Amino acid sequence: MGNVNKMEKQALLGDEAVALGAIHAGISAAYGYPGTPSTEILEFLIAEYEKNKAKGITGHRASWCTNEKTAVEAGLGVSFAGRRCIVTMKHVGLNVAADPFVNGALLGIKGGLVIAVADDPGMHSSQNEQDSRFYASFAMIPCLEPGNQQEAYAFTREAFDISERFHVPVLLRLATRLSHARAEVEVGDRKPQNPVSKAENKSEWMLLPAHARKNYAALIEKQSGVLAWSAQRNTLELENRDTSFAVITAGLGGNYYNENLEDFVKARGGKTPAHLHISAYPLPVDLVQKLCEKAEKVLVIEEGQPFIEERLRGLLPQKPAIAGKLAGFDNEAGGKAPAPRSGELDPDNVRLALGLPPRANILSSGASVTVLALPGRPPQLCRGCPHADSYEAIKKAVAGLESVAITSDIGCYSLGANPPYSVPETIVCMGASIGMAKGASDAGVKHVVGVIGDSTFLHSGITGLIDAVASNTNMTLVILDNSIVAMTGCQETIVPSDKLRPLVLGLGVAPNRLLELEAKTPLVEENAAKLRMEIERPGLSVVIFKRPCIEALRKWAKQSKVDSGG
Repeated sequence: MGNVNKMEKQALLGDEAVALGAIHAGISAAYGYPGTPSTEILEFLIAEYEKNKAKGITGHRASWCTNEKTAVEAGLGVSFAGRRCIVTMKHVGLNVAADPFVNGALLGIKGGLVIAVADDPGMHSSQNEQDSRFYASFAMIPCLEPGNQQEAYAFTREAFDISERFHVPVLLRLATRLSHARAEVEVGDRKPQNPVSKAENKSEWMLLPAHARKNYAALIEKQSGVLAWSAQRNTLELENRDTSFAVITAGLGGNYYNENLEDFVKARGGKTPAHLHISAYPLPVDLVQKLCEKAEKVLVIEEGQPFIEERLRGLLPQKPAIAGKLAGFDNEAGGKAPAPRSGELDPDNVRLALGLPPRANILSSGASVTVLALPGRPPQLCRGCPHADSYEAIKKAVAGLESVAITSDIGCYSLGANPPYSVPETIVCMGASIGMAKGASDAGVKHVVGVIGDSTFLHSGITGLIDAVASNTNMTLVILDNSIVAMTGCQETIVPSDKLRPLVLGLGVAPNRLLELEAKTPLVEENAAKLRMEIERPGLSVVIFKRPCIEALRKWAKQSKVDSGG
């Protein structure tokens, strides 16, 4: 990619701004597991890595990992060697990585380590709305929360410096609207990579109880310095402000507040409220207390869960009225309008939380506009998707059987729970289909089928299958092998399809209980009959339905055309 001149401007997604910020911060490696809305960060880094590699340029390395846990562990290894690394994932992926993530705070981080986590308020492509700020607080590490693409770039660069300053990992918290929106970003020069310089103090990297106790004490001692940094890092506006009404914003919430600020000031007779914008954590206690010294009302506008609001209720020595996601103020309309507890913030629901009337749907000409409600468009399997044929076979295979349970998992095949298939009965988290199938069988359900994708199996399903093998559980595991990580944009699986069979056999599945079937419409009846035989047999069976993803085939064909110069 070459060096970037100062003040160059580029149009970047929020995710791409993070990726470029990491490159310019001098990373040596990048790891992650694909998960919307974080995927584009590592895709950008992998593309740059491949481009440099083709040109013979030595730059950062970048690769997908089996799951988020292995990605963070690889990142810790880079830091141990004295070099900088970014690890990417979505919010629920942080659950998978929690063990090395939390323990990483007790290590003597040498090379800067940044964990970029993209939250998904509104659950556009996720099973929950959890807020990653709680993880940063739990681990007692700094957290940066950009509110726009420019900050995404700048905060990423800063995060590596903060990591090396305090010798802890730093969490960079993103949200869907920032990750997937594009804006102009000013970028700076690229820093050189750190030299390889392995950490010398072994006690800082071995969490045996004797060392871990000392390291934990050291982490606690760091908190005063981290808190002082946070106080300097956040923005408090008190001068010429109405201190009886205090507003605290964070991340994207600051954008929506500013969009409504002019109307809000007019509605309050020209009085601008005191304001604290938080973009760095831990929560700046002194700034919050200073903001709220004379406040009668405090409104919190934050994207995600009420992380700040909950802490305010126990933090302040005085008792001003506090509103946000948990409660609202009485407004002129005679009711309370808190910010929504679930879903995303936007200028309109923040407007209601400020006590302002809804925006009138009026054109500049004065003509009114009727906004029609759009019909819902739930996602569905692509036309020609191999999973459709697999689900048809499963439906026919279990038809007429008594005592049936079908557990499934996270992936595009989750859409098989919707009509016209309506096959899976459970969808919880990555890999849960296998563990839940085992539990249902152990509980007495006679015919149990677990359904999991090839990539999800590699991510979190292998250990569950080992449990099932060890007890020869009466269940049938169906692996839907479409040769790609389809839901997140067709990334390559960490292990190719032709390695699935030997992997499953290596885990202890009997060769005569492993069946490979081609997922095609003309073969649905035949596949259903073979699958039913396995379901009715006692003990553990594994059935692999194989056919490449339609979108992957299109992607491969397009790339082949490009490679051939067509």
